[in-house]
Amino acid sequence: MRKFLKVLLLIVVILIVIVGVFALFINFRSMPKYNVEKISIHVDVTPERIKRGEKLASMLCSNCHYSNETQKLTGRLLSEAPQFGEIHSANITNDPVAGIGKLTDGELIYFLRTGIKPDGEYVPPYMPKLVHIADEELYSIVAYLRSNDSRVQADKTVAPKTKQSFLTKFLVTIKAFKPFEFPKQPIPMPDTTNQVQWGKYITLYEYECYTCHSKDFAKNNYEVPEKSLGFFGGGNVMHQLDGSKITTLNLTMDKETGIGNWSEEDFMKAVKTGLLPNTQPALRYPMTPYVNLSDAELKAIYAFLKTVPTIKNKVERKLE
Repeated sequence: MRKFLKVLLLIVVILIVIVGVFALFINFRSMPKYNVEKISIHVDVTPERIKRGEKLASMLCSNCHYSNETQKLTGRLLSEAPQFGEIHSANITNDPVAGIGKLTDGELIYFLRTGIKPDGEYVPPYMPKLVHIADEELYSIVAYLRSNDSRVQADKTVAPKTKQSFLTKFLVTIKAFKPFEFPKQPIPMPDTTNQVQWGKYITLYEYECYTCHSKDFAKNNYEVPEKSLGFFGGGNVMHQLDGSKITTLNLTMDKETGIGNWSEEDFMKAVKTGLLPNTQPALRYPMTPYVNLSDAELKAIYAFLKTVPTIKNKVERKLE
């Protein structure tokens, strides 16, 4: 019996040592690097693309990259998702050293699609990847980033280095977080005459609303969004700039816990102004009013949400 206990103890000690070594490896490792595919793309910067790109960037890029200090897209500390670590968004102005000025259009597009920088370093999901967005939309974003708009003009502000959390490094190590493949076929613009399909494109592929309004960032399925845990059922914990927390709304059409009692007009007003129906508290950061969305786009989003399977998930809308 004593011999058995000694062997058992030895096995436990060995396992503890193995787990400890693995934990140390994860804690001190750098982000992995991957092979970079060379993409030959030249984006023609036209007024139409700049205008469209400005609208897309205002909702996809500005929230994370805009600095109140420089009033440009020079990056800031992203305190909204501390589970990923001390995350600093990049300077994406046209400065060739501190920003993205020296990147080719192909390098920029490859990074936005896959998450792989030109040097091969992988950036985890705290930087959204435009996996499914139409090629033309992506070209418009690039055109805007190359434009003369004051927010993207060259600025030498150097963004601090990001310090990923143990969780982030662990998920990267076990390949739960990994780069996306660059699309093998062109991705066309959506059919805007099909309201539901257009709404699906906007919410899943263009602005990726599901990422915040599903259950958990770490359990989102970015390749097949519909497979995300708690798809559009809300409950994801979001951090305010002052450190307090709030959970995201259930956007399914459940009448008790979701938006099933909202009219189309209620929904449009909430997204554009931040004001919810009746006496409910207004929407709070990091959800900001999307004033640039057209009525047609908002109606398409609402039409798509009506097709999403309902989830009964009561969200307490209070700051913690």
